[in-house]
Amino acid sequence: MIYNIMDYREVLKNKKRIVVKIGTSSLSYPNGRMNFHSIEKLAYVLSAVRRRGVQVILVTSGAIGIGAGRLGITRRPQELAKKQALAAVGQAELMKIYQKFFDGYNQTVAQVLLTKDVVTIPVLNRNAGRTLHKLLDMDIIPIINENDTIATYEIVFGDNDTLSAIVASLVEADLLVMLSDIDGLYSADPRTEATAEIIHSVLEITPELEQLASGAGSSFSTGGMVTKISAAKICLRSRIDCIIASGTDPAIIFDLLAGKEIGTHFVASQKKAVRHV
Repeated sequence: MIYNIMDYREVLKNKKRIVVKIGTSSLSYPNGRMNFHSIEKLAYVLSAVRRRGVQVILVTSGAIGIGAGRLGITRRPQELAKKQALAAVGQAELMKIYQKFFDGYNQTVAQVLLTKDVVTIPVLNRNAGRTLHKLLDMDIIPIINENDTIATYEIVFGDNDTLSAIVASLVEADLLVMLSDIDGLYSADPRTEATAEIIHSVLEITPELEQLASGAGSSFSTGGMVTKISAAKICLRSRIDCIIASGTDPAIIFDLLAGKEIGTHFVASQKKAVRHV
């Protein structure tokens, strides 16, 4: 008895609450300067998805990179205090731009800064969950970033891939979409192996699959395929579908929600798919 792979994609058409994570490399240029066209397109797409009746949460990276760009710093600093200072500058700039573009599509957004303590401290977990659910009920799109200005663990060891999976679990989302400069999981490193092929569906995260993980991308990003697979594991444990796809054009979200075979789909809804003998 086997599954038709496209059946897994069919279930994506019926998702009603999604978390979209977008990486630093999709929001800014390598020097840290903001990519306004990409951010405006993202605001359009998420506003359109919300008008279709799908609840949306955006988890965004980029505060440190954008802060660096604002101050003319071309490489990610190593000093923790300086990273936190850049995050403070960049977060204000980032939210100002998001607010401007979402306003253009009559979509209200709200800023939410979180740390991973929302998982380990019950009162924070309850409070964060209640706030996010209320914002969704009010047709507001929460824009979430890690609280880099006061947090240390996230800056040194963390990433927004993991944070996005935590958020997806917190709000009991149906789907997590991680957009970045990595357009999916490959059978080998596509930068060095000409025969590398994208893996469109993953039913189980095995040790062999984890070995395919690659390193970080731009000089301002902290994630890579390693952190994305870790995020996918969190989602699968919570029965949440997860997709890794290219963030070059945010309109790819329309295609993903239409069930098109794009990126890598970590399938949590296997039992819901149609079986073929």
